[in-house]
Amino acid sequence: MHPEIFSDGIGEITVSGSIVRVDLTSLSPTERNPDNTPRAVLRQRVIFSVEGFANSVDVMQKALQGLIDAGVIRRTGTPPAAASDRREQISPNFR
Repeated sequence: MHPEIFSDGIGEITVSGSIVRVDLTSLSPTERNPDNTPRAVLRQRVIFSVEGFANSVDVMQKALQGLIDAGVIRRTGTPPAAASDRREQISPNFR
């Protein structure tokens, strides 16, 4: 079995020449922001060639469209009615 990496999101994407670095973050169980919410901290960095990154973005866009088509998420901001009790689990990027 291959090791798995959990990420709450992407903290930063840096492009340097033909290399793209994607910093994966997760919410810290101990570090807090000034408003007392968990702070996003770097967990792992994925390094791509520009071509590999572009191909990955294409795959992720197709996956996102599949989630939208299935009604799992909506880009307009309102979660599907069946998921209204799970509002906290929906990415803030799609609210």
